[in-house]
Amino acid sequence: MNPKRTLFAPEHELYRDMVARFIAERITPHHERWEHEGMVPRELWRQAGQAGLLLPSTPESYGGGGGDFLHTLAVVEEIARALATGVTGFTTHSDIVAPYLLNFGTEDQKLRHLPAMARGDTVASLAITEPGAGSDVKAIRSTAARVDGGYLLNGQKTFITNGFHADRVLVAAKTDPAAGARGISLFWVDAATPGFTRGRLLDKVGQRAQDTAELFFQDVLVPDADLLGEPGQGFGYMMKELARERLMIAARCAMALESALQWTVDYARQRQAFGKALLDNQYIRFKLADIKTLAAATRAFVDGCVRQYLDGELDAAGAAMAKLWAAEATRAIDDLLQFHGGYGYMREYPIGRAYTDVRPNRIYGGASEIMRELIARTL
Repeated sequence: MNPKRTLFAPEHELYRDMVARFIAERITPHHERWEHEGMVPRELWRQAGQAGLLLPSTPESYGGGGGDFLHTLAVVEEIARALATGVTGFTTHSDIVAPYLLNFGTEDQKLRHLPAMARGDTVASLAITEPGAGSDVKAIRSTAARVDGGYLLNGQKTFITNGFHADRVLVAAKTDPAAGARGISLFWVDAATPGFTRGRLLDKVGQRAQDTAELFFQDVLVPDADLLGEPGQGFGYMMKELARERLMIAARCAMALESALQWTVDYARQRQAFGKALLDNQYIRFKLADIKTLAAATRAFVDGCVRQYLDGELDAAGAAMAKLWAAEATRAIDDLLQFHGGYGYMREYPIGRAYTDVRPNRIYGGASEIMRELIARTL
């Protein structure tokens, strides 16, 4: 049984086909080289903008595609299906950063920045994580001190997706360090501002074509016009947007597991061992049956949560459960790699790249341990 999906309308599937073609033609043939280089070329962002892959669910009045969250999911899922992890930053830019501007920015901020982001002329990133603060957002130490006409930003961020290419960075910093979570504000920082510097491209275990960098801020002057929303409201804004981000991660994991399972079934059909196909080995066949059931349950749960989100009914705990379940389900990729034998450990085989590239989903967007804590609070 393959659960029939009922979420997507024909218009979404047409868009999905376009996204899949773009990935197949513009990304997949070059992805291995980009992994060695540590990032995709800057021009790819403009090509993606021209093709309509950026800001698909942002209103047309702000330069976006005018679609809905299902158009976003089509991009998320096709990137996951193709293991095009070098461009997972497309969705960070389009469907994490852009909604902050859309939901909390001024009309001037939206009109000045969203069209350029949709075209790929401006690349955006989100900078929350610090060397001493990951899932515990309240522990960030970056500060933004009030001065005439704006704020002086000081601090350091790490593990920042799109950090190397970013023209604008949405930065979380404390404007009132004594106020805890109520003292965090968000700033839309121009990367050309004096005092802003980038560290090295980080040497990751997987997702090697996705540019990930450290960022440093030393007396960076952020004008009042680049404060996002109200001072001291940043933590609340982040909590509101995290449900969407976690649901996107869950959808990515569901597709990654399905794809890895299909690669393994295809391999087990044609690979011979001891005079018969691997799939004829009862243990392997039964294990694959278990993983197929797990993948089907994951798909049904995630799609159900997407439906709740579309209906405005998904709460923070529901999003946390979706992310926890789907991310933890990808542990099965370890078993799928095992059935490829030594070939599975080679990055030329997609299962080897999936083993490393899917792994961070259990960490970012809030680690699985944090998801359990959020869920436990509702008991």
